[in-house]
Amino acid sequence: MCTVCGCGTGSVEGQSHDHHHGHEHGHGGHHHHGHDHHHHGAGHTHRHEEGDAHHHHGDGHAHDHPHGHHHGAHGDIHFGQGAAGVAVGNMSQERLIEIETGILSENDRYAAANRARLAGQGVFAVNLVSSPGSGKTTLLCATIRAMTADGGGDVAVIEGDQQTSNDADRIRETGAPAVQVNTGKGCHLDGHMVGHALDHLHLHDGATLFIENVGNLVCPAAFDLGEDAKVAILSVTEGEDKPLKYPDMFTAARIALLNKIDLAPHCDVDLDLYEANLRRVNPTIEIVRVSARTGEGLDQWIGWLRSEAAAKRLAQAAE
Repeated sequence: MCTVCGCGTGSVEGQSHDHHHGHEHGHGGHHHHGHDHHHHGAGHTHRHEEGDAHHHHGDGHAHDHPHGHHHGAHGDIHFGQGAAGVAVGNMSQERLIEIETGILSENDRYAAANRARLAGQGVFAVNLVSSPGSGKTTLLCATIRAMTADGGGDVAVIEGDQQTSNDADRIRETGAPAVQVNTGKGCHLDGHMVGHALDHLHLHDGATLFIENVGNLVCPAAFDLGEDAKVAILSVTEGEDKPLKYPDMFTAARIALLNKIDLAPHCDVDLDLYEANLRRVNPTIEIVRVSARTGEGLDQWIGWLRSEAAAKRLAQAAE
């Protein structure tokens, strides 16, 4: 069980992995992972925005339960008042912190190995994060077509979804190689899953790797995958307060793509307020307004990708 977010098992292209994370992840070259892994179980504690979390119950439960909910001045309910900010049965706050720290530390080791492996091939990798329905896959397909139309470089994709291979199939239609990772009950990709996916992905030196994470603005913020940058995609239909409600994700992102701007005239939205709220939680974030349908902003977004990839190569050459 992942005590950080309570997610479940995953599989890479149909190979089920019950992760225990009990093996070494090499640096550079082609790695193979053992498959006797126990990762995350069901029945979990799930962290929510603003630092709260609660224990998920089975079907048919009533919410008339007296287990330490703290009610604020306006009737708001806050779960957990200790150092860990969560409440799980009789487990102490200190023990929860220890478990969460251990999971994230172990993930960081896998992420570091992925990062070294990608650096060895000169690959620039981005972790695409968003809520469901942001248009992430449609924008990714448009990006791939635009990048490869003029022979502008190799691209590859690791596609994360809880179920189905629908998005990976759409990506493969662009001609880009894609490996599907089904996370099952898991609500995010982790460094270990991405390492497995890299074993199955034919990745050319100097390529751009897109890692499309599971649609979720909470858990993916905490898990490093070995990427060079997180890219947050936010559609104009989601509400201008979205960055304020999920600040960890937008703080972790280097760039935000404000997507579906072709719909803005029909949605009564304030694009300037979107940008102001993004900069309120992350003053240094870059923002590009894009439309996958019309192509607006794609040149600026692809220019950012190529500029960042070139800067990475120069930094490596200087080392």
